[in-house]
Amino acid sequence: MKSSVRADALNAGETPALPAPKDAAAVILLRHNTDPNNPEVFWVKRSAKLVFLSGFYAFPGGQLETNDAEAPIANCGNQELAAMISCAARELFEETGVLLARGSEMLTVGQRASLLDDLEAKRMSWSELLKHYGLRLDADDFTFVGRWVTPPFAPRRFDTWFFLATCPARQQPHVTGDSELESGEWISAREAYGRWERSEALVPPPVLHALKTLAAGLTNDLVKRFLSVREAHRELTRRIEFRPNYICFPVRTKTLPPATHTNCYLIYTAQEILVIDPGSSYAEEQAALASCADDLLAEGRTVREIVLTHAHPDHIGGVEALNDHLRMKHGGAVAVAAHRQTGRTLKGQIRVDRFIEDEDVLELNGEPQVKLRALHTPGHARGHLCFHDERTGALISGDNVVGFGSVLIDPPEGNMRAYLDSLKRMRELTNLTVLFGGHGPAIANPYEKIDEYISHRLEREELILAAVREGASTPQEIVARVYIDVSPKAHAMAERAVLAHLEKLEDDGLVEKTSREIYHASLQNRER
Repeated sequence: MKSSVRADALNAGETPALPAPKDAAAVILLRHNTDPNNPEVFWVKRSAKLVFLSGFYAFPGGQLETNDAEAPIANCGNQELAAMISCAARELFEETGVLLARGSEMLTVGQRASLLDDLEAKRMSWSELLKHYGLRLDADDFTFVGRWVTPPFAPRRFDTWFFLATCPARQQPHVTGDSELESGEWISAREAYGRWERSEALVPPPVLHALKTLAAGLTNDLVKRFLSVREAHRELTRRIEFRPNYICFPVRTKTLPPATHTNCYLIYTAQEILVIDPGSSYAEEQAALASCADDLLAEGRTVREIVLTHAHPDHIGGVEALNDHLRMKHGGAVAVAAHRQTGRTLKGQIRVDRFIEDEDVLELNGEPQVKLRALHTPGHARGHLCFHDERTGALISGDNVVGFGSVLIDPPEGNMRAYLDSLKRMRELTNLTVLFGGHGPAIANPYEKIDEYISHRLEREELILAAVREGASTPQEIVARVYIDVSPKAHAMAERAVLAHLEKLEDDGLVEKTSREIYHASLQNRER
């Protein structure tokens, strides 16, 4: 008999191919007559309702549309560049009301609002609107400052062209009420970068790079400084610092879809580094992670220890490789720390040198102060740990909450009641500003996300209970009635989740033990 869907998936071989990035454009809009030593930039906060980078600060922009290429661009002989400039101008207009086109200076505020309404109501296409009102896009108004590709951990990925532009003197940007954006404001580059440094704002890597670049002033080599990093030339971002001193380093793993990568975290001070979940079993990924660690070590730090959130293979696959590297290049391996139950699970695979108990505090030496309080949060795995930084509100959530999709609760290792209790405990933390999950990007709206997870599980449970009471007893019958929003490819995992729900419902006295046993027997027969 197969041990579990998770074991089968993780041993199946290569992970799915990365989703192809979609073309997109963004505008780094500078205020007219801005201070060249401390320029002001218009940034927006993305809605908490969005699937991708919800709650993050970014620049106005979006995905390329088919007819963007139809708009003529003056002073541009490159068709691809012309299409992306058109995309950037359209998105800026749609999201902020700023019309960056020659001739727009003749329009009143009301006329620009009328044009925007025509575009949003699809009475005119973008190219038709420009032609009808005698407006012209000119490449000289857009300065290309890089192409960034979304890191490989996200199911939605973009190849985004960034352009610097100056806001026309008679126009004032504002968030137009688009559901994708929550707010927008002018802010000095230094203050915006300062908010990130104070852990008050989450920004994706290209935005952080832009703010840091602009904070140094609008010198003659501004474009050169924008393009000075490899990531600005479409090289994948590996080292992602969503918060100061918290590096997220996604590594390719044999994990469960839709994920293709597991996040390893390197948390550091001026003196020490804590490595959490070096999960990849692939040599090239292990080498990339080791190189990132080398960069931090070259600045005079030491690795304090390797910490594991739980025992699943996609979180522990690179432990021995990293320790071998530290032993050969830096003079010695480091201790591996995990919960006692994780240590039992890994006995004979990986030596766990130190057990972390609930409420233990991991304190790193050096500045800035980093203290992580350990929380034993079982449910996804018996020995699952989360780590809370009470000063900044960051929570390393492991696989309890992830950056996209849901979490598999797979008995007997998984337990639905314990999982819901763990989510509620996480929800009760008094200072929670960001979740760093085991997969996907950081989560900027932690309380809302945890509430969403809890509601989702309870809604599933109600539907499963109704299905059982209506006579469904086999895995296929229950999943067919309840998981109508799930791809058939994921039905095997859904059947395991149903078993976890049935175990809880049985404990609650809401289904008969025989119902759960009949379902379990049917599931075992299918898995043989």
